[in-house]
Amino acid sequence: MLSPHEIATLLLVQRSPHQVEAFGQLAARLQQEELVEIGRLPTGHPMPLLTPKGQDMLRRLDALRSPRVVEHDETE
Repeated sequence: MLSPHEIATLLLVQRSPHQVEAFGQLAARLQQEELVEIGRLPTGHPMPLLTPKGQDMLRRLDALRSPRVVEHDETE
């Protein structure tokens, strides 16, 4: 299970990966869970990137946040 800080870091990798320390403790934890991988820019600078598993997790979290349509039983 991910901590709130790890979830926030995952969101940051998605939206602004240059702000995440590629070899920091949180990125390492996300790598361990196979949610993030470290790629390299053409300049050689390391950059955290979401894996397909990381993208899927964020989609699932977003689905939990989205409002659901509740159908009412008209017999009430």
